[in-house]
Amino acid sequence: MRAAQTAQVRVESHGRVPDGSAELAEAKVGSLLRAAAEPVLSARVTLAVAADPAVARPAVAQATIDMNGRVLRAQAAGQTMRAAIGQMADRLQARLGRAARHWAALRGTIPAAEPGEWRHQAIPSHRPPYFPRPADQRAVISHASYAARPETPDEAIAELDLLDYDFHLFTERSTGQDSVMYRTAGGYRLAMAHPKPGRLGPLPASMTVSQLPAPRLSVREAAERLDAAGQPFTFFTDADTGRGCVVYHRYDGHYGLLVPSGTRR
Repeated sequence: MRAAQTAQVRVESHGRVPDGSAELAEAKVGSLLRAAAEPVLSARVTLAVAADPAVARPAVAQATIDMNGRVLRAQAAGQTMRAAIGQMADRLQARLGRAARHWAALRGTIPAAEPGEWRHQAIPSHRPPYFPRPADQRAVISHASYAARPETPDEAIAELDLLDYDFHLFTERSTGQDSVMYRTAGGYRLAMAHPKPGRLGPLPASMTVSQLPAPRLSVREAAERLDAAGQPFTFFTDADTGRGCVVYHRYDGHYGLLVPSGTRR
């Protein structure tokens, strides 16, 4: 079998990253990608060390891979950068294996798994706390969802796991609603801008559906609600665009604004 095309691994460092860490991360990720089932179009690793000495796991390693147009992501936090890079590589290896099985199932070379079958074997992620940046110094940094086309709830769960996110913004296929899929203690939960649960069809047993519509808020109001509620994110309908969006705390202490793919602000 011909080896898949593999892009060079780019490594970015922020904070007091120890010498040799970039080379270690490049070697570990590069060795995994050389065995990838599909061409790797881009590969970026970000290494960061929190400045706050009170952070329990200050070292963060994150890999973002574009594999033949599909984005995979793995991240980990550790007490040392070497530990964070090792855990990140382990999670990336698991996601590469899942992606390979997904492509093989689509091509009919292996039986497709039942909904939710393999996804619950995910390696638990230790989410690093975000930097405690003062509220008056926070900026809103906007970017588009990776979901460029409408997805079923089952596809959204698969995307959520491959990206190693706590939530995933997408357009639900059968209803056309801006929606967010997120993790719960017992599985997954779907929230829609304007819930239409009767049109969803069969759902994975591990998934529940919120009956509450997303509140209509400005981005500033959504950020204020995020701070007041103490939750990982706030799903809302943007008062300016009318689209379902998510605001959340970035690890650098700023606000992240996730908007539907193709939305212009």
